[in-house]
Amino acid sequence: MARKIRKGDDVIVIAGKDKGKRGTVLKVLENRVLVENVNLAKKHVKPNPMKGEPGGIIEKEMPLHISNVALFNPVTNKADRVGFKILEDGRKVRIYKSNGEVVDV
Repeated sequence: MARKIRKGDDVIVIAGKDKGKRGTVLKVLENRVLVENVNLAKKHVKPNPMKGEPGGIIEKEMPLHISNVALFNPVTNKADRVGFKILEDGRKVRIYKSNGEVVDV
């Protein structure tokens, strides 16, 4: 299945408390995405001497719903919708809906 938002994409948050923040997608879950330095939550972690992990309070990215993020278009410097197009050589690529440019090169 072709995904509109993939790992490594530059996205912008379009809804919620972090609206307007930009970041890179770290992980794509079922219908949620983990974005770098966005939707941070404080997590209390117990120390684990077996793994050598210290305890304490850490800030961790929490998943956002995929509908609350949009792909960032560097040409227009805005959020953009994504579509799909099949090129002449048979490859299926993602395109920006606003200007029709190819996302993945």
